[in-house]
Amino acid sequence: MNRRHFIKQAGLAMGAFSLAPALSAAKDTLFKISLAEWSLHKTLFGGKLDHLDYAKVAKREFGIEAVEYVNQFFKDKATDGGYLMEMRKRAEGEGVQNVLIMIDGEGNLGDADEAKRHKAVENHHKWVEAAKFLGCHSIRVNAATGNTGSYEEQQDRAADGLAALADFAKDYRIGVIVENHGGLSSNGAWLAGVMKKVNLPNCGTLPDFGNFRVSRDEEYDRYKGVKELMPHALAVSAKSHDFDENGNETHTDYFKMMKIVLKAGYHGHVGIEYEGSKLSEMEGIKATKDLLVRVREELS
Repeated sequence: MNRRHFIKQAGLAMGAFSLAPALSAAKDTLFKISLAEWSLHKTLFGGKLDHLDYAKVAKREFGIEAVEYVNQFFKDKATDGGYLMEMRKRAEGEGVQNVLIMIDGEGNLGDADEAKRHKAVENHHKWVEAAKFLGCHSIRVNAATGNTGSYEEQQDRAADGLAALADFAKDYRIGVIVENHGGLSSNGAWLAGVMKKVNLPNCGTLPDFGNFRVSRDEEYDRYKGVKELMPHALAVSAKSHDFDENGNETHTDYFKMMKIVLKAGYHGHVGIEYEGSKLSEMEGIKATKDLLVRVREELS
């Protein structure tokens, strides 16, 4: 049995999550809380935490039962069935749901060079297969264009690459979701326009509360951006950096932001992504979770 067939069949056999459960994940609460692995990137890069123990830490240290992986921490394991099986076993053993994989470093899906763009699409195929095997509902990708060409030309190229990848992913019932992640992708109107051009049900967005710096001189309004991206959202990222004495995030009004999220009809997972430096990663994750829990309770 070849590697692709093995991963696809194993994912089907385990009853991997479709996109529909992802959109209606929270039946008894306004939203559920997940943990983005990047929140622990210093600990992981520093060798103080093994990627395979990430799901355990999420559950036992923070009481979080859903995780979002980052491919940088198992970059050479995308096609390693044994390693992926171990990841799945450990998550299942802790009662933790695998939500998605964040993908970086696989080429620009909106590259001006058509051959490079097609190669980037192919580079993401293995991550679609890995996501299926792990039981994730989506992979998070970037609508990177290299910042060449007009506003509209970059939209067209990004839409071309994303549509090709989403077409591949549909047979696996995996979503291809785009984060506002710098450049034009941090312009909410631009990225929403890309989604309309793609116009496929398994291609959507992952609005991040804090990634709205378009360039060194341009900062897009985060509330406007999230509002524009929410109609296409299949996941949400609660970016956090610093907190005041009342436990509120100092850069983002979480109450205002979550009202935008909920008004759009979203009730899935909201992923903690702590990137601050004043608190340790462990403290920052706990502070972000406490704030999200408070927001949920007050808005219920």
